[in-house]
Amino acid sequence: MQQKHSGLEIGLYTLGDIGPDPHTGKTTSAGQRTKEIIEAAKLADEMGLDVFGVGEHHRLDYATSAPPVVLAAIAQVTKRIKLTSATTVLGTVDPVRLFEDFATLDLISDGRAEIIAGRGAFMESFPLFGYDKNDCDALFSEHMSLFLKLNENEKITWDGQYRSSLRNAEVAPRPLQKQLPIWIGVGRSPDSASRAGKFGVGMALAILGGDPIQFKPLVDLYRKTGTEAGHALENLKVGITGHSFIAKSTQQAKEAFYPYYSNYWSYLNRQQGLDFSMSRADYEKIAASETALFVGSPQQIVEKILRQHELFGHQRFMAQMDIGGLPFNKVAENIKLLATEVAPIVRKETSK
Repeated sequence: MQQKHSGLEIGLYTLGDIGPDPHTGKTTSAGQRTKEIIEAAKLADEMGLDVFGVGEHHRLDYATSAPPVVLAAIAQVTKRIKLTSATTVLGTVDPVRLFEDFATLDLISDGRAEIIAGRGAFMESFPLFGYDKNDCDALFSEHMSLFLKLNENEKITWDGQYRSSLRNAEVAPRPLQKQLPIWIGVGRSPDSASRAGKFGVGMALAILGGDPIQFKPLVDLYRKTGTEAGHALENLKVGITGHSFIAKSTQQAKEAFYPYYSNYWSYLNRQQGLDFSMSRADYEKIAASETALFVGSPQQIVEKILRQHELFGHQRFMAQMDIGGLPFNKVAENIKLLATEVAPIVRKETSK
């Protein structure tokens, strides 16, 4: 049974990054990190949040390479919260296997499964699974087209360029939902926003910094492309995702989060071959009241979410909290504050 709230859906997502705690230097094991992700989802469900997402990376410094497996474990300890990948690297997964995995998750969870599909921030899955990264865009489009057909038909006949043909193939099991909800994850790419609109699926927009108004053209392009392709505007759903940390006061939140946030960007950039450290002055600019970084008091977070809702008219907000080696007890505190002091106000204001 899914959670039912009016107004904006509010949830969480994790990429399962494994980073050292900047205060202690200790790094959590992949096993402990995975258990904490499951526990975070259980707490989010108990606190009445709407959705929980698990990302996909194929690296030793991430704990979650198999989101449907982790989400299936979460399904067993939750009752109402929607369960989504965040994101599935669609170009390097077979669409038939993807559909069957998430249809199974949908049955296990009594109809709570969703998928956010993306091209991926890293490219390690391409050689790992035998794909050419130069085919990234073409693979994504073909796999999405096939997935949407699988979502509509129990039996399918299909021909493509990158996988073997299907001839009256049975695809099982079928999900409990009529169709699995699927979104496309978008960063700053107009091509990705346009692609989501053409396919008529949801757009999950990652806004990780700067003034959110600069992302409005992407939302407008998504809706324009979608309606021009013949999709109903009410079916073109927008989700906004971003980094978040909440404390009793905005100054407390900024002080507490800076070591973890700076640490996160340091190791994330090292993974990309870049040498980068975030100064406190840089951080203060990024965390200012008009920016998209959701760091502050509950009231500050409410104001930032509502400002974005005025800009985008979106249906879902998902916070990423567990970054930079943030210990689980602090993650749990943040989940409780989001659920009890932010979500009720946001839902009330956005349901008017």
